Amino acid sequence: MAARIYKPAKTAMQSGTAKTREWVLDYEPEQPRSVEPLMGWTSSGDMRQQLRLRFETKEEAVAYCERHGIAYQLAEQKPVTRHGMSYADNFAFNRRGAWTH
Repeated sequence: MAARIYKPAKTAMQSGTAKTREWVLDYEPEQPRSVEPLMGWTSSGDMRQQLRLRFETKEEAVAYCERHGIAYQLAEQKPVTRHGMSYADNFAFNRRGAWTH
């Protein structure tokens, strides 16, 4: 029973940072998934795959794992790099990238 602790990345479909501030604990699968022959649904007898715990800080998640004797892997957060750009830069003569208009 191993767990993974990480901070989720921002999805490509949003410009905000919703659901990226908390640390998440996910359990690794213990049993392989199987395909149900009649309907083709994927199922598993492992109930911990459905469990996702959220913590405010990394230290809280690590303390939870140590308190309950859960082996864990910690994935550190990568620093965010933001590139400032104005709307007028889309039409600049020396624009980086392909000219589309």
